Amino acid sequence: MSVPREQRLEPVLAIGTYAVDVRDGRVGRIMGRVGPCLQLRPPGGGREWDCPLNAARAAPLGEVLRARVREINAEGRLP
Repeated sequence: MSVPREQRLEPVLAIGTYAVDVRDGRVGRIMGRVGPCLQLRPPGGGREWDCPLNAARAAPLGEVLRARVREINAEGRLP
């Protein structure tokens, strides 16, 4: 018996969540969307990049935790 698509539990690619750019494996926080692309920013800051929706997937929990640790470490650095 198959489950209808709308009832499947699929991760959501929402602003503020993390995604993986499957083209190169980079993890980024979703900052916005323009047309068919998401704008992703690396953990800890840096230059955003565009990722087509069909090349993005929700980041697994382990990758999200590593990304959050990098962000927190970057915030704690002295100039």
